[in-house]
Amino acid sequence: METILIVEDDAKLADLLDAYLSKYDFHTVVVEDFNRVLETFEQAAPSLVLLDVNLPRYDGFYWCRQLRKSSLCPILFISARDSGMDQVMALENGGDDYITKPFQYEVVLAKIRSHLRRAYGSYAQNQEERRLQTGGLTLLPERYVIQFAGQSAELTQKEAVLLEALMLKEGRVVTRERLLDLMWEDQHFIDDNTLNVYITRVRKKLKDLGLEEIVETVRGAGYRLNASGDSR
Repeated sequence: METILIVEDDAKLADLLDAYLSKYDFHTVVVEDFNRVLETFEQAAPSLVLLDVNLPRYDGFYWCRQLRKSSLCPILFISARDSGMDQVMALENGGDDYITKPFQYEVVLAKIRSHLRRAYGSYAQNQEERRLQTGGLTLLPERYVIQFAGQSAELTQKEAVLLEALMLKEGRVVTRERLLDLMWEDQHFIDDNTLNVYITRVRKKLKDLGLEEIVETVRGAGYRLNASGDSR
């Protein structure tokens, strides 16, 4: 039974989410003390977090950053704030998705199941660990880890999907549409800047490992990983 942590200060909505998800065999934990979000997270060890943006004292962006220091579990923001900038901030602070209130509970359930499949797909338990390598760069897609020159960095789930797509077609262009299809089941609800945010985040993590400018923008087409340094 998967555990879902609900961090929502609207007690009525939190209870409704709790009751709805429990019907579908999820174990839910609702945060009650918003000064102890991190402690509750550590005790519950959830598979996924539903996180509101507007919370007492510290907002959801703050708590997302704290959770990301120790966990790569999917974090889905739920918020009445529907501006593109709020969605960008959610992603920049480590979130995996953004659901705008009011929402249909069926949509929340579908997104939860989708992220759990992507993060913990049972296929990974029955196969040897996959390893992608190119130009000295190694990606462990099931661990969300990249390695280069004896150093390593952690990725979010979507960052790993993005980098895997680029590595599989190293030296060739991967279109924006293809990346959006891989990263989100329904790209129609994704702001156009969202992919740019993930590209920026992946580039920064590669740069921190000593790999600069290997993710190239191909204007009007998409992106290309040029790990070998050749222009093709």
